[in-house]
Amino acid sequence: MDLTAVAEPCNLGDKSTSDVILRLRNDEGRPEWFSSHSSILIKKSRFFADQLSNPDSGPCIEIQCPDSTYDHHVNLLRLLYLPTDSLLDSLDSVKSAIGILQLAVVFHCEDITNCCIQYLEAIPWEDKEEEQILKAVSKLGPIAMPILARIQPVDVSATKNVFVSAVRFATSIGGSCPPFGDELKTSAQEQVEFMLGGDEDTPLVTADDEVKAVVKTGLSQICSSFERELSSLLVIFDVTADTVENRILQSLSDVEWMCNILPKMDLMKDFICSWAEMSAKVLGVVEDKKLDNVMWGLKVKLIEVTGKVLDAVGYGNVILPAPYRVQLLKTWLPYIRKIKPLLDANGNKETDFPYKMDEDLCQSIEGAIVSLVLALPSNDQADILSDWMKTEQVRYPDLSEAFEVWCYRTKSAKRRLMEGLDRVGNPTISL
Repeated sequence: MDLTAVAEPCNLGDKSTSDVILRLRNDEGRPEWFSSHSSILIKKSRFFADQLSNPDSGPCIEIQCPDSTYDHHVNLLRLLYLPTDSLLDSLDSVKSAIGILQLAVVFHCEDITNCCIQYLEAIPWEDKEEEQILKAVSKLGPIAMPILARIQPVDVSATKNVFVSAVRFATSIGGSCPPFGDELKTSAQEQVEFMLGGDEDTPLVTADDEVKAVVKTGLSQICSSFERELSSLLVIFDVTADTVENRILQSLSDVEWMCNILPKMDLMKDFICSWAEMSAKVLGVVEDKKLDNVMWGLKVKLIEVTGKVLDAVGYGNVILPAPYRVQLLKTWLPYIRKIKPLLDANGNKETDFPYKMDEDLCQSIEGAIVSLVLALPSNDQADILSDWMKTEQVRYPDLSEAFEVWCYRTKSAKRRLMEGLDRVGNPTISL
């Protein structure tokens, strides 16, 4: 066979100039015979070059072609006829590029292989496509490294740098980035939470002193921002405006986000200390007469965050000295006792009143408070229980369990519980 007979430009399927027939053997009855040119096949494919250099080779080459890859085989043949600088523009989908790449490797088409790798490395992938790419290129060996480089694990140092940058953005360290500051900050917060998932590198990153220092700075930044926003309510003329409450709730949402991620970094104690430090100032604003009948969403959200704090301290996940635990209870217990019936009353008056403490929240807070009380010194328990029985709101939180245990410890169990409840409102209760 004369392998140099065709020197002029030629096209796949051009029978007038063809000197080789390629037969794709398939079971669907699709066109199987393709008029080809040895000069193209030899130049573009080492597989065909070897086939055609065989002295016993005839003018027909058979290729076994499963039905599922028929289209990819045809596309590969068409690409053989394109100039090298036109290959990249001819690819139009991830699925097609994967199929062609696998065949290009089998047929030793170097230019097409490189082109498919370049295309797949640069084009955006969807999650489903990424799985297909991984499955395909994992069998290709070193040539697939440019593709795999996009998804291979990074070293701990690089992970730490990304995490620190995300935390800085999520906590607005260095200031926000208008006009899309809030949206980007929320996105960064979501990514920080994702990075704190079950990855094996997470403990190495979160234990790093630099990372912890940045997170603590972020906590301080978020708490200070919330205090400033909250304090501004006392000087704003119209606190009923939706924009005002939304701004405050967004700031408190940032605080709650910190409350959610810090336990994953063993920094919940830092959050609780910050929360305890600003609690008096926060309640001083929220309980101002100006806010008596507004900002219910804010009031409920404060209780939700406080509930997480009480839960962490009450069940021993965060260890604090007794005076701190007493102060935490004495600060927030009266507020919770006050707000719960107000929310219930508003809900009874207005069927569409959206703000309430749901049953799970109520039970969680009540359980944490009971656990907290029982872990205090006896005299502090007596002070809190005595104050509880003097109030009108003895039903929530219900501290009767804590009172029973305290009475049992002082050998007065049921009798003292009933006598105490009978004397609600009496300023002199002898225990």
